[in-house]
Amino acid sequence: MPGAVRLEPVDERNLESLLSVAAAEAEPDDVMPPVEAPAGWSLARREAFRNYHRGSFGGLDGPTGSQMYAVTVGGEVLGMIRMTRCDEPGTVEAGIWLGRSARGQGIGAAALRGLLIAAAGAGMRNVVAETTPDNAGAIAVLQKCGATLREAGGKVHAEICLDSTPPAR
Repeated sequence: MPGAVRLEPVDERNLESLLSVAAAEAEPDDVMPPVEAPAGWSLARREAFRNYHRGSFGGLDGPTGSQMYAVTVGGEVLGMIRMTRCDEPGTVEAGIWLGRSARGQGIGAAALRGLLIAAAGAGMRNVVAETTPDNAGAIAVLQKCGATLREAGGKVHAEICLDSTPPAR
């Protein structure tokens, strides 16, 4: 089991570390929305990554309605987890990515449990997520954290009701 997993709001202090992990251990389309830029981790794509994350600096009440956290263990940034307000009041969508070297160690589930606590603290009642049926790692993390899963339209939809599902330990 890894050391203590901590969530730190993404800001200028950890943004470059987050970008370094993304560029070294993830594909651009796995960690940010698609952008018109040369393939791979080009300078334009790196700047788009920075701008995408800077857009969340205002948190849930900011212009993007997103709060992003760097996932850290022992002070080392290993990935990112976010929650974004949905149209339905009291509901946020969760998204997560971890660098390849951090996967399969329980870090994702620990990070999601931390996000569920933060979401409940922000007054949210439901956390939803979406993944693909072939993303076994994401599905396992969602199941470990008490999500109700349903498959439809080639996607796996997950819902965690914070009123009835205390975050698993």
